[in-house]
Amino acid sequence: MRRQKRDMDRRAYQKGYLAGVQGRSKDLCPEGTAHFNWMTGWREGRADHWDGYSGVAGVHRLPI
Repeated sequence: MRRQKRDMDRRAYQKGYLAGVQGRSKDLCPEGTAHFNWMTGWREGRADHWDGYSGVAGVHRLPI
C-alpha cells in the first residue's frame, strides 16, 4: 500500500486512465507535475473506451 502511494506518477496515470475509460472530460486533469501522466492515461483510456472496453473490461486492461 505504501509503495502505491509513493509512486505518484503511476497513480496519476491510473486515475487518468480510469477517467478516460469512464468517458469523463479531460477538464478534470490535475495541475502541476501529475498533468503529463494523467493526460497520457486519459488518452489511452479514451482510446480503449472507443474500442468498446468500458466498465470492468476497461479496468482489466489497465497496466499495473
